[in-house]
Amino acid sequence: MKTLRDVGCGQTVTVSRLTGEGPVKRRIMDMGITKGVSIFVRKVAPLGDPVEVTVRGYELSLRKADAEMIQVQ
Repeated sequence: MKTLRDVGCGQTVTVSRLTGEGPVKRRIMDMGITKGVSIFVRKVAPLGDPVEVTVRGYELSLRKADAEMIQVQ
């Protein structure tokens, strides 16, 4: 399964599933990342951490570990 971590710059993807447990999953959902939402990948840092995305009209930086919990299609 492809995760947000695998997506390159300039691509738009749709969230298919969130993995992770408890508070971590809740924090991701509180940021507006839920099933079915579109995410545009703006920038990926040279070492892959963080990943800058646009979701629901605002810009967000995600750690590599968090991006791996977001499955996309």
